[in-house]
Amino acid sequence: MSALLDSLTAAFDTLPLREAGGLGPARREALEALRRDGLPGARVEAWKYTSLRPLERRSFAAANEAQAFDAAWVASIPAPRIVFVNGVFAGELSDLSTLETGVTVEPLSAVLARGDSRECNVLGRRFERADEPFARLNAALATEGAIVRVDAGVQAKHALHLVTIGAPTGTEVASHLRHLVDLHQGARLEIVEHLISAGLHANLATSIVHAHLKPEAQLVHARLQDEAGGAQLFARTDAVLARDAVYRRLDLELGAGLSRHELNVALHGDRACTNANGVLLGDARRHLDTRLGIDHVGRDGRCELVWRGLASGRSRAAFHGGIEIREGADGTNAALSNKNLLLSDAAEIDSQPVLVIHADEVQAAHGATVGQLDPTSLFYLRSRGIPSNEARALLTAAFCRETLAVLDDGATRDLLAARLDAALARMESP
Repeated sequence: MSALLDSLTAAFDTLPLREAGGLGPARREALEALRRDGLPGARVEAWKYTSLRPLERRSFAAANEAQAFDAAWVASIPAPRIVFVNGVFAGELSDLSTLETGVTVEPLSAVLARGDSRECNVLGRRFERADEPFARLNAALATEGAIVRVDAGVQAKHALHLVTIGAPTGTEVASHLRHLVDLHQGARLEIVEHLISAGLHANLATSIVHAHLKPEAQLVHARLQDEAGGAQLFARTDAVLARDAVYRRLDLELGAGLSRHELNVALHGDRACTNANGVLLGDARRHLDTRLGIDHVGRDGRCELVWRGLASGRSRAAFHGGIEIREGADGTNAALSNKNLLLSDAAEIDSQPVLVIHADEVQAAHGATVGQLDPTSLFYLRSRGIPSNEARALLTAAFCRETLAVLDDGATRDLLAARLDAALARMESP
C-alpha cells in the first residue's frame, strides 16, 4: 500500500458525516475498491501521459477544519458566490443574498446533516473502473460541495460563482468537493468555477461536478484553474443533457503543479448541443492533462470543441479528445479542433483526438496539430517595428483568446480574459 492511500484511509476514519444519508456502505465500498486496485500505472491507457508514481510516496492530512480568512480577499469576485477553503465551506466569505427567485444554492454538508437520502442520491454513484481512482476517492471522502437547483423556466440573470481556495496550513492537506447542478425544464444558469490559491502550498484536491440539464435547459459553465504551483488537482465534470438542452463551457487551465480534468458530456436527448472550449497553459515544470469524453446518444445532436495548448520551460500538456456517436444518433454534427504551440525544446505536448462512429447519417471531423509560432506572422509584426518579445506575446494571446468566444456574457468573458492575460504575462517573464 502506498503512503498516499494509507494517509487517505486514515482520513476516512475521522471523516465527519461519513454515515449521513445512508451513504456509509457506499463510501466504504469506494475506498475498498481504491485500496484493492491501487493507483493506475503508465500501462493503463487513460494514464499513459500522467504518472502518479511521485504522488504515491506522499501523504496528506485531512482538511476538516475551517480556516479564518479576511472577506476582502474574495471581494473582487461578485455575488452570488459560495466559497470553500481547503474543501471546507466558508460562510463568512460566501454571499448568496442576491440569488434570484427560483435558484437555490446550499452547502452539501447542510444537506447531509438533514440526512435526506433522496437528496444525497448523487453521492451514492459507483465508479466501477479501476482507472477512476480519484473519482472513487471523492466518492469515499467528499462531504462538502454545492447543491445548485434552478426551477423550471427560470432564466437566472446573474452568474453564480463557485469559489475553491487552496491555502497553506503548515502541513499538506487533502480536500474533496462534490457539486450538483440541477436545471429543470427551460431553466438557464451561468456558473463560474474559480480554483485559486491564497498562498504557496502543495495540497491535494479532488472535485466532481454533476450537471443535469432537463429538456430545453441551458447551462453556461466556465472553469478557471489558477492554483499554486505545487498543488495537485484531480477534477471531473459529468454533464447529462436531455432533448434541446444546451451546455456551453470554457476551461482555462493556468496553474497547479499537476492538474488533471476529465470532462464527460452525454447528449442523451434529441437536438442536445454542447460547445466546449479550453486552454492548457504550461510553464516551468507544470503538468496539465485534459480528457474529453463526448457521448452522442440522441438524434440531431451537435458538439463543437476547440482546445488550445501552450507549453514552455519543462512543462507537459496532454490532451485526449474522445467523441463517440452511438448507433441511432443520426443527424449528429461533431467537430473537434486541438492546436498546440511548443515554446521550448524541453516542453512536451501529447494530443490524442479519437472519433468512434456507430451511425451512418452523421458529420464528424477532428484535427490536432503541434508546432511553433508562425514565422511569417512573426516577421510581419517585426517588420512593423514591434519588438520580438512583444510580437510573440501578441501571437500567443491571439492563439488562446479564440477560445473565449464560447462565452457571450461580457462581464464573465472580461474577467476570464484578464486572468488569461495575467497567466500569459507570467509565462513570458524570465
